[in-house]
Amino acid sequence: MAPLKHILVIEDEADLVELIAYNLKKEGFAVDSSFDGDAALGKIRKENYDLLILDLMLPGIQGLELCRIVRNDPKTAGLPIIMLTAKGEEIDRILGLEMGADDYMAKPFSPRELVARVKAVLRRASEKPVTEKILKIGELEIDRERYIASVRGTPVKLSATEFKLLLFLAERRGRVFSRNQLLDAIWRDEAFVEPRTVDVHIRRLRAQIERNPANPRYIKTMRGIGYVFDEKA
Repeated sequence: MAPLKHILVIEDEADLVELIAYNLKKEGFAVDSSFDGDAALGKIRKENYDLLILDLMLPGIQGLELCRIVRNDPKTAGLPIIMLTAKGEEIDRILGLEMGADDYMAKPFSPRELVARVKAVLRRASEKPVTEKILKIGELEIDRERYIASVRGTPVKLSATEFKLLLFLAERRGRVFSRNQLLDAIWRDEAFVEPRTVDVHIRRLRAQIERNPANPRYIKTMRGIGYVFDEKA
């Protein structure tokens, strides 16, 4: 029998933590909780979690800063993160995704929707490439087996979703994809992901792999259409 997926809920509202934990446990997940950022960081460094549910506003270390710390640690850089916040403005959603969150939910939300997103993010993170070959394109190397991308020999910090997006485009160099096509390919049938999410992840990828993100060598924008990985890169 496969081990239970271990999820850490980082949220300072006890009632909400109880609601989230109840619904996740009902679906067969193992759940831990933490009510502030400092305690959560200690748990993350001690335990091996499969996913974090992280509130934006926390006592101690704030959610965005905690997300940044997790992403900057090679041991946890690929740990999936779903960010929660009471703020519904687009800028907060974009900030969360730019910091490395894999998904975003604004309160109040449906527990069933959260469980669906948890399953979807875990599914994406667990999908390993079938080949062990390293894809080399210019200064960029993509290790399909280890889920690592390197630029000029230096590994770059990518979330599981960002890596999948990079690999998908790189393996299809020269082919233009619309935002909706990329949503279908990377986020599949998740009804809760907006096309804007693609732009945020592309921007994060460029910041990691391009010498000049404003004039990208690899991932080009086709105005009014979508994105393409330059076959001449």
